Amino acid sequence: SKSPAIHNACFKLHHINAVYLACEINDISQALAAMRTLNIKGASITIPFKECIMAYLDWIDEDALSIGAVNTIINKDEKLLGYNTDHMAAISPLKPFDIKDKRVCIIGAGGAAQAVAYGINKEKGQLVIINRNKDRGKKLALKYHADFISMDEIDTMAAIKADIIINTTSLGMSPDIESLAFPLHLLTSQMVVMDVVYNPLKTKLLSHAQQKGCTTIDGLAMFLHQGASQFKIWTGISPDIELMRKTLINGDR
Repeated sequence: SKSPAIHNACFKLHHINAVYLACEINDISQALAAMRTLNIKGASITIPFKECIMAYLDWIDEDALSIGAVNTIINKDEKLLGYNTDHMAAISPLKPFDIKDKRVCIIGAGGAAQAVAYGINKEKGQLVIINRNKDRGKKLALKYHADFISMDEIDTMAAIKADIIINTTSLGMSPDIESLAFPLHLLTSQMVVMDVVYNPLKTKLLSHAQQKGCTTIDGLAMFLHQGASQFKIWTGISPDIELMRKTLINGDR
């Protein structure tokens, strides 16, 4: 996770006596019990806990309830409050391409996909859900009156009429950087291809999409916007996104 770098830089800039640490957990209920006991003030939630965590929270924001996933918690007045900052973060880098009436294919049906689908639907894009697990994929598609394509079927398709492709899965994320979330033969130069994976910044999918002439959007844009929104929820301060970006870029040199 690159989240500690950006949040700790912002804590330092604003003279806030706090530290952000990455923690690997196995049981979300035990993690939240520890959060209460240790009085940890806030947390980011990532794959695979964004959906199942909702059962253990004291309050959930309306957007997060509608999405069906939480990626941000604040511990306030001994209550754990849940939010989702992913949906607006996903939409921000796509707004210049005018989402309305565009055919947008979302790969995945997990917590990140739930948030992205919610955001695209609010912008009146035409959704298509692509997923390996048919039950989960169809459930998300039904929620937004979207088309569903099984990954088994898409592998054999000769073409797909899409304006925007968004990978919301962890396929291609380090250390499995050779994994592909979408068949390369279906990419065309007219497509906008976005990958929420930001480690590595240029995934195999984005690298091949660039070679085919596609417009590409890496995961850093969404990552920074959702992180900035998280920081504001925790502290009430809107952080400098450019500072966050420079922190990451300088740290990778």
